[in-house]
Amino acid sequence: MRTARIKVNAADCEAVYHCMSKTVNGERLFDELAREIFRRQLWLVAEFCGVRVVTYAVLSNHFHVLVRVPQKVVVSDAEVLRRYVLLHPKATRFQSLRLEAIKVALAADPLSDPIAAQLASTWRRRQLALMGDVSGFMRLLKQRFAIWFNKSHHRFGPLWCDRFKSVLVENKPRLLETIAAYIDLNPVRAGLVTDPKDYRFCGYAEAVAGHEPARLGLQTVAGGDWNCAQAGYRECLFGTAAGDREHAMIIPPEEFERVLKEKGQLALAVVLRCRIRYFNDGAVLGGRAFVEEHLTRYRERNHCRERTGPRALPPIADWAGEGISTLRGLRTCAFG
Repeated sequence: MRTARIKVNAADCEAVYHCMSKTVNGERLFDELAREIFRRQLWLVAEFCGVRVVTYAVLSNHFHVLVRVPQKVVVSDAEVLRRYVLLHPKATRFQSLRLEAIKVALAADPLSDPIAAQLASTWRRRQLALMGDVSGFMRLLKQRFAIWFNKSHHRFGPLWCDRFKSVLVENKPRLLETIAAYIDLNPVRAGLVTDPKDYRFCGYAEAVAGHEPARLGLQTVAGGDWNCAQAGYRECLFGTAAGDREHAMIIPPEEFERVLKEKGQLALAVVLRCRIRYFNDGAVLGGRAFVEEHLTRYRERNHCRERTGPRALPPIADWAGEGISTLRGLRTCAFG
């Protein structure tokens, strides 16, 4: 049986999630055109849902995205309409007629035209259900892209292998910068590039190219204006502000295993070039108190027995200058 997803009530406070999803059977389906379409849809859906993309990476068979979900606020009908039109830039004739009917219904008097009021209420409720929620954002993004992909490739059936994974991340700049760097280094780990700025389909490359939303996303975790944020973020990516950054951080797998077994320590930039399953499968990531708080809420909400507690990450790196714990302990293949 599937376990309930751990989420923060958006009505209470802002939350940050690292989300990821993979294609059916992990097949490498996404060529450059598909990744470009996904990139465009990512930003459109994020604006519609009212979430902020910190960074992302799209590869041939999966994607990662770090999103900030703001605390829920009242969204006016005018704003809902603006976002709806933004999401459908090339509306069909049916969609255009429906939109006109919705505009009329929203302006109608509920007392004199209860049918129009009911139509407006139903439409408004459906749109708002997708806003300010990580599940609504991911569902809409994956559905829209799957429809485009199946239609353009003359295929049918599921595109994604399962529901998306998500990790609730504590809202601390150093920790978020570490997770963002891990995401942007995906193409480096895959051997596609030596510097993520050279891989078009990730948040850092877009930011370097001048895309304002991508820059603002990284500035929220790196701090300062773009020049300061980029300098600090490059240091997080490569462990140094100068020198041969592209080749200095590679470590052989056997050497990594040796350091891990001996409980030694490596530079964070070196560890980030390895696959860290805690960042993908840990469910909750942050300080021990943060993990304990959300574990307690999860038990109360789902009537679960107390079986385990927060697990500290192995001290193989200086994790963002502070201790990091996770909800799920990974006994094997935690790094790769």
